[in-house]
Amino acid sequence: MTATPADAIRSISQYLESWLAFRGEYTGTPGLQASVRVGGDLVLNTAWGDADSVSRVPMTTKHLFRIASHSKTMTATAIMQLTESGSLRLDDTAASHIPELEGTEAGRVTIRELLGHQGGVIRDGTESDFWQRGYDFPDRQALIKCLRAEGTVYGTNEHFKYSNIGYSLLGAIIEAASNRPYNEYVTTEIVNRLHLKDFGPEYVADRAEDFAAGHTARLTPADPRQRIGHVDTRAMSPATGWYSTAADLTRYATAHSFGDESLISDKSKRMMQREESRVKPRDEVVGRYGLGFDLRSLGDREVIGHSGGYPGHITRTWIDPHDGIAVSVLTNAIDGHADPFATGLFSLIDLALDETSPKTDRDLTEYSGRFACMWGVVDIIPFGGRLLAIDPRQPDPAKAHQTLLIDEDTIRTELMPGFGPTGESIRYERDDAGEITSVSIGGMTHWPLDTYREALHSGNPQPILEKMSL
Repeated sequence: MTATPADAIRSISQYLESWLAFRGEYTGTPGLQASVRVGGDLVLNTAWGDADSVSRVPMTTKHLFRIASHSKTMTATAIMQLTESGSLRLDDTAASHIPELEGTEAGRVTIRELLGHQGGVIRDGTESDFWQRGYDFPDRQALIKCLRAEGTVYGTNEHFKYSNIGYSLLGAIIEAASNRPYNEYVTTEIVNRLHLKDFGPEYVADRAEDFAAGHTARLTPADPRQRIGHVDTRAMSPATGWYSTAADLTRYATAHSFGDESLISDKSKRMMQREESRVKPRDEVVGRYGLGFDLRSLGDREVIGHSGGYPGHITRTWIDPHDGIAVSVLTNAIDGHADPFATGLFSLIDLALDETSPKTDRDLTEYSGRFACMWGVVDIIPFGGRLLAIDPRQPDPAKAHQTLLIDEDTIRTELMPGFGPTGESIRYERDDAGEITSVSIGGMTHWPLDTYREALHSGNPQPILEKMSL
């Protein structure tokens, strides 16, 4: 029986966990949570590090994260549901649903322009220190006051201008069109439809202990981190209030795959996922955006998704809506590397699904391990019927790997152009029990990572490593 993509990804799940843990430690991230889902199959669900770096509470897969601007995808989904039901139209103006905006520039912006950040609406208002806990997030009255007094910066469709205020306005429009509070509408029509228990539109104080702590960024590696608490985002919930686990977030994400119409039709998905804006502030395209979704090319894949930046939590989800693969990575620090972690996971997934390289049924685990020398770290791993060497320090494994060639007991690095020891042999040394004690790559000895660390921490590695000194 031919292995399915879910089977192939599940077969490398142990390495995906190991890679994430190494990258988390290498980048100084306090903790992270990650999931990969293929259609209905959750093929990876893992957590690493601390949920609270002060009390050293271990991170688990059940900890909740504020997923911030992921909220825009849920708000856009709700808008499309109301469009499908005939409760509103994308070319309706904001003022047609929010009478307080009649006669204002913000009131003339259409729903579609708000969805695609083409309304020219101010990003957060001229007073936005709520983002650093200086005061409460705005309520509806403050939101309308901001929109009336300082609502637009550009003309409509003049520039892509990302706007949390604009998406908060969409939340008010959802309330008017559905005759229900925003949080009530999306809980009923999104959360409950998917039967999710750890996914919702706003902070739940009764579940405070379930949330991973937020942490400040480090300006230098020596800086301590401070914890950041969680608060209700009030009228800005449609832009930034949602919470989730990585597992529940990937279930929501796969509902945006074609063929899954549990939330919206494929027709609505096509509208949301086509390019609305190409973001080019100078001479380089730095992003593409649809209606509520980021768009990006990852290798040969065209993916959609969103990032999230809440005080103390940085998160990222990418979805291949055609193959039904979703990746979510949630981190609990303002300098968390959620996007590189998520794109790196997709890179590893594509390596596992690659059918172009020769494969073997031979058990390759006897060659595997994580090895280090003075010049770096290398993972040698069985990977979808091949033996790969990957540098786990690099954020993109596809650009940091070689396929190792095996001929009986001879192993060589890939026959390819390069500055490194390409095409050269790899030699293993083992103890009497058959355990690997060292690997020579390009003539340079590498030791199992724990052995290398122990030797280096001793201050005098030569007695342990013999072939290295300080």
